[in-house]
Amino acid sequence: MFAAVVAVLALLTPIRPAAALADPICRVQWQNNQWGGGFTASVKLTNLGPALTSWQLGWVWPGDQRVTSGWNATVTQSGTSVRAVNMSYNGSVPSGGSAEFGFQGTWSASNTLPTSFTLNGAPCDGGGLPTPTPTPTPTPTPTPTPTPTPTPTPTPTPTPTPTPTPTPTPTPTPTPTGSTGCSGAVVCSGFEDQSGSPSGEWQVITPNCSGTGTATIDTSQSHSGGKSLRVNGGGNYCNHMFVGTTKNVSSIGPVVYGRMWVRHTTALPSGHVTMITMADSANGGRDLRIGGQNGALQWNRESDDATLPEQSPTGVSLSVPLPTNRWVCLRYQIDTTRQAMSTYLDNQEVAGLHLDQTPTRDIDSQWLSRTIAPRPSTLRLGWESYGSDSDTIWYDDVALGSSPISC
Repeated sequence: MFAAVVAVLALLTPIRPAAALADPICRVQWQNNQWGGGFTASVKLTNLGPALTSWQLGWVWPGDQRVTSGWNATVTQSGTSVRAVNMSYNGSVPSGGSAEFGFQGTWSASNTLPTSFTLNGAPCDGGGLPTPTPTPTPTPTPTPTPTPTPTPTPTPTPTPTPTPTPTPTPTPTPTPTGSTGCSGAVVCSGFEDQSGSPSGEWQVITPNCSGTGTATIDTSQSHSGGKSLRVNGGGNYCNHMFVGTTKNVSSIGPVVYGRMWVRHTTALPSGHVTMITMADSANGGRDLRIGGQNGALQWNRESDDATLPEQSPTGVSLSVPLPTNRWVCLRYQIDTTRQAMSTYLDNQEVAGLHLDQTPTRDIDSQWLSRTIAPRPSTLRLGWESYGSDSDTIWYDDVALGSSPISC
């Protein structure tokens, strides 16, 4: 379940005898965003001592947490000891000034917050900090404010002319183009040949465990034709539900192009959820996942919980929410020869979901930590929540092939 906890450490120092410990040299404010097995932390370090030209914040985990990645600091872990070291651009902190950084991690049995810190090797408060006290209202994480998604625009159409033009010259477009249908694609389905429970080309799959989630062929909603795939996904881990194609996805390449129309009911939550999975045969069959976190679309890699974009406030703001109660076109392309991906919503590329060979701050450092390109071998549509978030979601006009497929 998602939890937000803010701990303000060493805000006040009690009156002590003259020979008591030194005055505090720093204050740490910590916001924890947690879900089952994972979390992100946003940390603000305030310098209460002399001006700093560099800083290193250290602490020891009380639980079994493991740091997987960070932003605005180099965060490393040895055993239970962690240290965060400034980047080249934020090492100078004047007296009374502050520096902010964040990181992502995993946990199993316990995600208890640390109770003391060191700054450049010295105790943050001169000797022992109070236990962090959660406050009911955490410092809010900025809500992503994406560029408004325009009404879907079809592939540019040249202005009609009564005189035939021998060589058509359409307006160039930066996004992949292709047929409005999906003829020739390995997966090309509007579910018109289905009824009741998915069958034949589409099979119900409940990885690991099953609960109250359901999948049916629905006639009340459709993007085209008269049918769509409806998934009622429940909250908590065992209520996930997926429907997978039986087609040979491994034959698609060298670039895998995906397109589907999606309609969902509830805004993406703060916690981690997944809607689309593709087993990666180049990574032990662990899933590549499209879903959401912190209210915006994201890619997630099951093997190491890497995200695209990073879950820093800036990274999240470079993604977009998934609109509710209307059909939207979701497209993506995955290069199987190098680490390169692009993702489009209603024909607009999502900046935070773009991956290439040039590292981009707040976006792709986690994803580029793995150098081997993915090789999708399955396609599953559904809903999986790692907290208590549920949703009803429809899929229609689903396509996966080796050539660009337009909305």
